[in-house]
Amino acid sequence: MPPPPTPCCQGKGLVQRAAGVLQLLFPGLFLLLLLLLQGTALPAQIKPFVESEQLLWISGIVGHVDTFRIPLIAVTPYNNLIAVAEARKHSPADIGAKFIAVRTSSDKGDTWSPTTFIDNDGSQIDGLNLGVILVDEEKNLIFIMYTTCAHHYHCNVSSTLLIESQDDGRTWSQPTNISEMIGTKMFAPGPGSGIQKKYNPKKGRLIACGHGTIEEDGIFCLFSDDHGKTWRNGGSLKGIPYNQPKKFFDFNPDENQPYELSDGSVVINARNQNFYHCHCRIIVKSYDACETLPMESVSFDETLVDPAVAAGALVKDNIVFFSNPANPSKRVDLTLRWSYDDGKSWGKDKMMIWHGPSGYSSMTTSKNTSNEQNIYLVYEKGLLDITESISFVKIRIK
Repeated sequence: MPPPPTPCCQGKGLVQRAAGVLQLLFPGLFLLLLLLLQGTALPAQIKPFVESEQLLWISGIVGHVDTFRIPLIAVTPYNNLIAVAEARKHSPADIGAKFIAVRTSSDKGDTWSPTTFIDNDGSQIDGLNLGVILVDEEKNLIFIMYTTCAHHYHCNVSSTLLIESQDDGRTWSQPTNISEMIGTKMFAPGPGSGIQKKYNPKKGRLIACGHGTIEEDGIFCLFSDDHGKTWRNGGSLKGIPYNQPKKFFDFNPDENQPYELSDGSVVINARNQNFYHCHCRIIVKSYDACETLPMESVSFDETLVDPAVAAGALVKDNIVFFSNPANPSKRVDLTLRWSYDDGKSWGKDKMMIWHGPSGYSSMTTSKNTSNEQNIYLVYEKGLLDITESISFVKIRIK
Protein backbone atom coordinates (compact mmCIF):
# COMPACT_ATOMS: atom_id res chain seq x y z
CA MET A 1 0.00 0.00 0.00
CA PRO A 2 1.53 3.35 -1.03
CA PRO A 3 2.17 5.92 1.68
CA PRO A 4 -0.35 8.74 2.03
CA PRO A 5 0.52 11.88 0.05
CA THR A 6 2.41 14.62 1.85
CA PRO A 7 0.57 17.86 2.55
CA CYS A 8 2.61 19.44 -0.24
CA CYS A 9 1.50 16.86 -2.76
CA GLN A 10 -2.04 17.03 -1.49
CA GLY A 11 -2.05 20.78 -2.17
CA LYS A 12 -0.65 20.27 -5.65
CA GLY A 13 -3.30 17.68 -6.41
CA LEU A 14 -6.06 19.98 -5.25
CA VAL A 15 -4.76 22.77 -7.50
CA GLN A 16 -4.61 20.43 -10.47
CA ARG A 17 -8.15 19.19 -9.84
CA ALA A 18 -9.42 22.74 -9.42
CA ALA A 19 -7.75 23.74 -12.68
CA GLY A 20 -9.37 20.80 -14.42
CA VAL A 21 -12.81 21.77 -13.14
CA LEU A 22 -12.24 25.40 -14.19
CA GLN A 23 -11.16 24.32 -17.67
CA LEU A 24 -14.21 22.10 -18.01
CA LEU A 25 -16.80 24.57 -16.74
CA PHE A 26 -15.32 27.88 -17.86
CA PRO A 27 -12.95 27.30 -20.80
CA GLY A 28 -12.77 30.99 -21.76
CA LEU A 29 -11.88 32.08 -18.23
CA PHE A 30 -9.34 29.25 -17.97
CA LEU A 31 -7.62 30.44 -21.18
CA LEU A 32 -7.53 34.01 -19.91
CA LEU A 33 -5.95 32.97 -16.59
CA LEU A 34 -3.47 30.72 -18.40
CA LEU A 35 -2.35 33.52 -20.71
CA LEU A 36 -2.02 35.96 -17.83
CA LEU A 37 0.03 33.49 -15.80
CA GLN A 38 2.29 32.93 -18.82
CA GLY A 39 2.73 36.68 -19.30
CA THR A 40 1.07 36.70 -22.74
CA ALA A 41 -1.08 39.73 -23.45
CA LEU A 42 -4.39 39.17 -25.16
CA PRO A 43 -4.95 41.25 -28.31
CA ALA A 44 -7.32 44.16 -27.96
CA GLN A 45 -10.66 43.06 -29.37
CA ILE A 46 -12.00 45.40 -32.04
CA LYS A 47 -15.41 46.14 -33.50
CA PRO A 48 -14.93 47.93 -36.83
CA PHE A 49 -17.75 49.98 -38.28
CA VAL A 50 -18.24 52.07 -41.41
CA GLU A 51 -17.97 55.73 -40.46
CA SER A 52 -18.68 57.05 -43.95
CA GLU A 53 -18.79 56.01 -47.60
CA GLN A 54 -18.85 57.98 -50.84
CA LEU A 55 -18.39 57.31 -54.54
CA LEU A 56 -15.11 58.62 -55.93
CA TRP A 57 -15.70 57.74 -59.58
CA ILE A 58 -18.82 56.78 -61.53
CA SER A 59 -18.23 55.16 -64.90
CA GLY A 60 -19.51 56.80 -68.04
CA ILE A 61 -20.08 60.34 -66.78
CA VAL A 62 -16.59 61.88 -66.58
CA GLY A 63 -15.23 63.40 -69.79
CA HIS A 64 -13.73 60.87 -72.17
CA VAL A 65 -13.80 57.98 -69.69
CA ASP A 66 -15.99 54.94 -70.29
CA THR A 67 -15.06 52.95 -67.17
CA PHE A 68 -13.09 53.40 -63.96
CA ARG A 69 -11.41 50.27 -62.59
CA ILE A 70 -8.45 49.02 -60.47
CA PRO A 71 -8.63 51.35 -57.45
CA LEU A 72 -5.52 52.01 -55.35
CA ILE A 73 -5.19 54.09 -52.18
CA ALA A 74 -2.36 55.26 -49.94
CA VAL A 75 -1.59 57.63 -47.10
CA THR A 76 0.93 60.19 -48.34
CA PRO A 77 4.14 61.16 -46.51
CA TYR A 78 2.28 64.14 -45.01
CA ASN A 79 -0.67 62.02 -43.85
CA ASN A 80 -3.08 62.93 -46.64
CA LEU A 81 -4.96 60.43 -48.79
CA ILE A 82 -4.41 59.71 -52.46
CA ALA A 83 -6.70 57.47 -54.55
CA VAL A 84 -5.72 56.25 -58.01
CA ALA A 85 -7.61 54.32 -60.70
CA GLU A 86 -7.48 53.29 -64.32
CA ALA A 87 -9.66 55.55 -66.45
CA ARG A 88 -10.50 53.32 -69.43
CA LYS A 89 -11.34 55.51 -72.39
CA HIS A 90 -13.51 53.38 -74.66
CA SER A 91 -14.77 50.24 -72.88
CA PRO A 92 -14.56 48.21 -69.64
CA ALA A 93 -11.99 45.88 -71.27
CA ASP A 94 -8.52 45.35 -69.77
CA ILE A 95 -6.93 46.19 -73.11
CA GLY A 96 -7.32 49.60 -74.73
CA ALA A 97 -6.24 53.18 -74.13
CA LYS A 98 -6.38 54.69 -70.62
CA PHE A 99 -5.57 57.58 -68.33
CA ILE A 100 -4.40 57.34 -64.73
CA ALA A 101 -7.01 59.14 -62.61
CA VAL A 102 -6.11 60.71 -59.24
CA ARG A 103 -8.05 62.30 -56.40
CA THR A 104 -6.62 63.50 -53.08
CA SER A 105 -8.01 64.33 -49.65
CA SER A 106 -6.49 66.46 -46.89
CA ASP A 107 -9.24 65.81 -44.31
CA LYS A 108 -9.12 62.04 -43.92
CA GLY A 109 -11.50 61.35 -46.77
CA ASP A 110 -14.35 63.70 -45.84
CA THR A 111 -13.84 65.73 -49.03
CA TRP A 112 -11.86 65.04 -52.19
CA SER A 113 -10.19 67.07 -54.90
CA PRO A 114 -11.53 67.02 -58.46
CA THR A 115 -10.19 64.24 -60.66
CA THR A 116 -6.90 64.92 -62.41
CA PHE A 117 -5.23 62.74 -65.03
CA ILE A 118 -1.50 62.25 -64.57
CA ASP A 119 -0.73 59.98 -67.51
CA ASN A 120 -2.25 59.40 -70.92
CA ASP A 121 -1.25 56.51 -73.16
CA GLY A 122 -2.84 58.15 -76.20
CA SER A 123 -4.58 55.61 -78.40
CA GLN A 124 -2.56 52.50 -77.61
CA ILE A 125 -4.44 49.31 -78.35
CA ASP A 126 -2.89 47.59 -75.31
CA GLY A 127 -2.40 50.57 -73.04
CA LEU A 128 -1.31 51.05 -69.45
CA ASN A 129 -2.39 48.75 -66.62
CA LEU A 130 -2.22 49.63 -62.90
CA GLY A 131 -0.35 48.94 -60.84
CA VAL A 132 1.12 49.62 -57.43
CA ILE A 133 1.21 52.76 -55.33
CA LEU A 134 4.20 52.93 -53.04
CA VAL A 135 5.21 55.50 -50.39
CA ASP A 136 8.80 56.07 -49.27
CA GLU A 137 8.38 57.57 -45.80
CA GLU A 138 12.12 58.06 -45.36
CA LYS A 139 12.43 60.38 -48.37
CA ASN A 140 8.81 61.65 -48.57
CA LEU A 141 8.26 60.19 -52.04
CA ILE A 142 5.23 58.62 -53.74
CA PHE A 143 5.62 56.18 -56.65
CA ILE A 144 3.07 54.70 -59.03
CA MET A 145 4.25 51.64 -60.93
CA TYR A 146 2.39 50.23 -63.92
CA THR A 147 2.91 48.31 -67.14
CA THR A 148 2.14 48.76 -70.84
CA CYS A 149 1.52 46.07 -73.45
CA ALA A 150 0.63 43.69 -70.62
CA HIS A 151 -1.45 41.41 -72.85
CA HIS A 152 0.82 41.46 -75.94
CA TYR A 153 -2.25 42.46 -77.92
CA HIS A 154 -1.03 43.98 -81.22
CA CYS A 155 2.27 44.73 -79.46
CA ASN A 156 5.30 42.59 -78.61
CA VAL A 157 7.30 44.16 -75.79
CA SER A 158 6.02 44.92 -72.31
CA SER A 159 7.41 47.81 -70.29
CA THR A 160 7.30 48.51 -66.56
CA LEU A 161 7.01 52.23 -65.87
CA LEU A 162 7.43 54.38 -62.76
CA ILE A 163 6.21 57.90 -62.05
CA GLU A 164 7.21 59.82 -58.93
CA SER A 165 5.92 62.69 -56.82
CA GLN A 166 8.18 64.67 -54.51
CA ASP A 167 5.48 67.08 -53.29
CA ASP A 168 2.88 64.79 -51.70
CA GLY A 169 1.07 64.02 -54.95
CA ARG A 170 0.56 67.55 -56.27
CA THR A 171 2.84 67.09 -59.30
CA TRP A 172 4.33 64.03 -60.99
CA SER A 173 7.44 63.21 -62.98
CA GLN A 174 7.49 61.92 -66.52
CA PRO A 175 7.39 58.09 -66.66
CA THR A 176 10.69 56.26 -66.21
CA ASN A 177 10.97 52.94 -68.03
CA ILE A 178 12.60 50.61 -65.49
CA SER A 179 12.54 47.69 -67.94
CA GLU A 180 16.15 48.60 -68.72
CA MET A 181 16.94 47.42 -65.17
CA ILE A 182 14.58 44.46 -64.77
CA GLY A 183 14.06 43.25 -68.35
CA THR A 184 11.07 43.29 -70.67
CA LYS A 185 9.46 40.07 -69.53
CA MET A 186 5.88 41.05 -68.72
CA PHE A 187 5.46 42.13 -65.10
CA ALA A 188 2.10 43.46 -63.91
CA PRO A 189 2.51 45.12 -60.50
CA GLY A 190 -0.10 44.46 -57.83
CA PRO A 191 -2.66 45.73 -58.17
CA GLY A 192 -2.52 47.29 -54.73
CA SER A 193 0.15 48.78 -52.51
CA GLY A 194 3.85 48.28 -52.39
CA ILE A 195 5.57 48.29 -49.01
CA GLN A 196 8.60 49.86 -47.40
CA LYS A 197 10.25 47.53 -44.88
CA LYS A 198 9.88 48.81 -41.32
CA TYR A 199 11.96 46.06 -39.75
CA ASN A 200 15.12 44.16 -40.52
CA PRO A 201 16.14 42.40 -42.64
CA LYS A 202 16.61 45.20 -45.20
CA LYS A 203 14.80 47.92 -43.26
CA GLY A 204 13.85 50.74 -45.64
CA ARG A 205 13.69 48.53 -48.75
CA LEU A 206 10.91 49.31 -51.23
CA ILE A 207 9.08 46.20 -52.47
CA ALA A 208 6.53 45.84 -55.26
CA CYS A 209 5.09 42.43 -56.15
CA GLY A 210 2.92 41.43 -59.09
CA HIS A 211 2.38 38.67 -61.63
CA GLY A 212 3.27 37.61 -65.16
CA THR A 213 1.25 36.56 -68.19
CA ILE A 214 -1.39 33.88 -67.82
CA GLU A 215 0.87 31.21 -69.37
CA GLU A 216 4.00 32.33 -67.54
CA ASP A 217 2.11 33.28 -64.43
CA GLY A 218 3.20 33.37 -60.85
CA ILE A 219 4.19 35.91 -58.23
CA PHE A 220 7.22 38.09 -58.98
CA CYS A 221 8.73 40.80 -56.78
CA LEU A 222 10.93 43.82 -57.44
CA PHE A 223 12.86 45.78 -54.85
CA SER A 224 14.86 48.96 -54.48
CA ASP A 225 17.44 49.70 -51.78
CA ASP A 226 18.16 53.27 -52.91
CA HIS A 227 14.72 54.90 -52.60
CA GLY A 228 13.50 54.03 -56.07
CA LYS A 229 16.52 55.09 -58.13
CA THR A 230 17.31 51.54 -59.21
CA TRP A 231 15.27 48.33 -59.13
CA ARG A 232 16.20 44.64 -59.10
CA ASN A 233 14.31 41.42 -59.64
CA GLY A 234 13.54 39.64 -56.40
CA GLY A 235 11.92 36.35 -55.55
CA SER A 236 9.34 34.49 -57.60
CA LEU A 237 6.75 31.77 -57.09
CA LYS A 238 6.02 30.38 -60.52
CA GLY A 239 2.89 28.69 -61.75
CA ILE A 240 2.87 24.96 -62.54
CA PRO A 241 3.24 23.99 -65.35
CA TYR A 242 5.29 27.10 -66.06
CA ASN A 243 5.32 28.72 -69.49
CA GLN A 244 2.45 26.52 -70.65
CA PRO A 245 -1.29 27.13 -70.98
CA LYS A 246 -3.03 26.44 -67.68
CA LYS A 247 -5.94 24.15 -67.02
CA PHE A 248 -8.56 24.33 -64.31
CA PHE A 249 -7.04 23.49 -60.88
CA ASP A 250 -3.46 24.12 -62.03
CA PHE A 251 -1.26 26.03 -59.59
CA ASN A 252 -1.42 29.61 -60.82
CA PRO A 253 -0.76 32.38 -58.24
CA ASP A 254 -1.68 35.76 -59.65
CA GLU A 255 -2.51 39.30 -58.45
CA ASN A 256 -1.29 39.82 -54.92
CA GLN A 257 -0.82 42.11 -51.94
CA PRO A 258 2.26 41.97 -49.65
CA TYR A 259 2.39 43.11 -46.03
CA GLU A 260 5.09 43.00 -43.36
CA LEU A 261 4.82 41.38 -39.94
CA SER A 262 6.60 42.62 -36.82
CA ASP A 263 9.23 39.86 -37.09
CA GLY A 264 10.39 41.36 -40.41
CA SER A 265 8.89 38.62 -42.58
CA VAL A 266 6.76 39.56 -45.60
CA VAL A 267 3.48 37.78 -46.28
CA ILE A 268 2.08 37.83 -49.83
CA ASN A 269 -1.65 37.18 -50.09
CA ALA A 270 -2.40 36.11 -53.68
CA ARG A 271 -5.24 35.41 -56.06
CA ASN A 272 -5.66 31.70 -56.77
CA GLN A 273 -6.36 32.07 -60.48
CA ASN A 274 -7.18 28.45 -61.34
CA PHE A 275 -8.51 27.41 -57.90
CA TYR A 276 -5.70 24.99 -57.12
CA HIS A 277 -6.58 23.14 -53.89
CA CYS A 278 -9.53 25.45 -53.03
CA HIS A 279 -11.58 28.50 -53.96
CA CYS A 280 -9.47 30.50 -51.54
CA ARG A 281 -6.30 32.58 -51.21
CA ILE A 282 -2.71 31.46 -51.75
CA ILE A 283 -0.28 32.61 -49.06
CA VAL A 284 3.50 32.71 -49.43
CA LYS A 285 5.95 34.04 -46.84
CA SER A 286 9.42 35.50 -47.36
CA TYR A 287 12.03 35.82 -44.60
CA ASP A 288 14.65 37.70 -46.65
CA ALA A 289 12.74 40.82 -47.74
CA CYS A 290 11.36 39.14 -50.89
CA GLU A 291 14.70 38.07 -52.35
CA THR A 292 13.19 34.57 -52.34
CA LEU A 293 9.65 33.20 -52.14
CA PRO A 294 10.26 29.61 -51.00
CA MET A 295 7.80 26.95 -52.09
CA GLU A 296 7.95 25.38 -48.63
CA SER A 297 6.38 28.54 -47.19
CA VAL A 298 3.27 28.28 -49.41
CA SER A 299 -0.08 27.60 -47.77
CA PHE A 300 -3.77 27.97 -48.64
CA ASP A 301 -6.09 29.97 -46.41
CA GLU A 302 -9.41 28.18 -46.76
CA THR A 303 -11.13 30.66 -44.45
CA LEU A 304 -10.52 33.38 -47.03
CA VAL A 305 -12.92 32.12 -49.68
CA ASP A 306 -12.36 34.00 -52.92
CA PRO A 307 -13.71 34.06 -56.50
CA ALA A 308 -10.22 34.83 -57.99
CA VAL A 309 -9.86 38.58 -57.61
CA ALA A 310 -7.43 41.24 -56.43
CA ALA A 311 -7.86 41.81 -52.68
CA GLY A 312 -6.66 44.19 -49.99
CA ALA A 313 -4.46 43.35 -47.00
CA LEU A 314 -2.57 45.37 -44.41
CA VAL A 315 -1.32 45.32 -40.81
CA LYS A 316 -2.32 47.91 -38.20
CA ASP A 317 -1.34 47.64 -34.55
CA ASN A 318 -0.33 43.99 -35.10
CA ILE A 319 -3.80 43.12 -36.43
CA VAL A 320 -3.97 41.84 -40.03
CA PHE A 321 -6.91 43.09 -42.09
CA PHE A 322 -8.15 41.52 -45.32
CA SER A 323 -10.82 42.67 -47.80
CA ASN A 324 -12.35 40.81 -50.74
CA PRO A 325 -15.66 39.63 -52.25
CA ALA A 326 -16.11 36.75 -49.80
CA ASN A 327 -17.76 34.33 -52.20
CA PRO A 328 -16.24 31.21 -53.80
CA SER A 329 -17.45 31.94 -57.32
CA LYS A 330 -19.07 35.39 -57.67
CA ARG A 331 -17.74 38.91 -57.18
CA VAL A 332 -20.24 39.94 -54.52
CA ASP A 333 -20.25 40.50 -50.74
CA LEU A 334 -17.28 42.80 -50.18
CA THR A 335 -16.17 41.80 -46.67
CA LEU A 336 -13.58 42.92 -44.12
CA ARG A 337 -11.93 40.30 -41.92
CA TRP A 338 -9.25 40.62 -39.26
CA SER A 339 -6.75 38.37 -37.51
CA TYR A 340 -5.07 38.74 -34.12
CA ASP A 341 -2.35 36.15 -34.80
CA ASP A 342 -0.62 37.36 -37.98
CA GLY A 343 -3.16 35.73 -40.28
CA LYS A 344 -2.83 32.21 -38.86
CA SER A 345 -6.54 32.30 -38.04
CA TRP A 346 -9.48 34.62 -38.63
CA GLY A 347 -12.17 35.28 -36.06
CA LYS A 348 -15.83 34.58 -36.61
CA ASP A 349 -16.46 38.31 -36.50
CA LYS A 350 -16.38 40.00 -39.90
CA MET A 351 -17.94 43.07 -41.46
CA MET A 352 -19.96 43.10 -44.65
CA ILE A 353 -19.32 46.33 -46.53
CA TRP A 354 -21.46 45.75 -49.63
CA HIS A 355 -23.73 42.79 -50.44
CA GLY A 356 -23.95 43.52 -54.13
CA PRO A 357 -21.47 43.29 -57.00
CA SER A 358 -17.99 44.14 -55.73
CA GLY A 359 -14.59 43.53 -57.21
CA TYR A 360 -11.04 44.69 -56.63
CA SER A 361 -10.24 46.42 -53.34
CA SER A 362 -7.27 48.15 -51.77
CA MET A 363 -6.65 49.43 -48.22
CA THR A 364 -4.38 51.81 -46.36
CA THR A 365 -4.10 53.24 -42.86
CA SER A 366 -2.69 56.36 -41.29
CA LYS A 367 0.64 56.37 -39.55
CA ASN A 368 0.22 56.18 -35.79
CA THR A 369 1.44 59.74 -35.21
CA SER A 370 -1.93 60.96 -33.97
CA ASN A 371 -3.34 57.69 -32.63
CA GLU A 372 -5.82 57.50 -35.49
CA GLN A 373 -7.81 54.30 -35.59
CA ASN A 374 -9.08 54.35 -39.17
CA ILE A 375 -8.71 52.12 -42.17
CA TYR A 376 -9.38 53.58 -45.62
CA LEU A 377 -10.68 51.26 -48.33
CA VAL A 378 -11.49 51.70 -52.01
CA TYR A 379 -13.34 49.08 -54.02
CA GLU A 380 -15.24 48.43 -57.25
CA LYS A 381 -18.96 48.67 -56.54
CA GLY A 382 -22.16 48.28 -58.49
CA LEU A 383 -25.84 47.43 -58.42
CA LEU A 384 -25.64 45.16 -61.46
CA ASP A 385 -21.91 45.05 -62.29
CA ILE A 386 -18.66 45.83 -60.51
CA THR A 387 -17.59 48.31 -63.21
CA GLU A 388 -20.28 50.86 -62.33
CA SER A 389 -18.29 52.86 -59.77
CA ILE A 390 -15.37 53.04 -57.36
CA SER A 391 -16.29 53.74 -53.75
CA PHE A 392 -14.27 55.03 -50.78
CA VAL A 393 -14.99 53.76 -47.27
CA LYS A 394 -13.70 55.16 -43.99
CA ILE A 395 -13.70 52.42 -41.35
CA ARG A 396 -13.27 53.09 -37.65
CA ILE A 397 -11.66 50.11 -35.99
CA LYS A 398 -11.91 51.03 -32.29
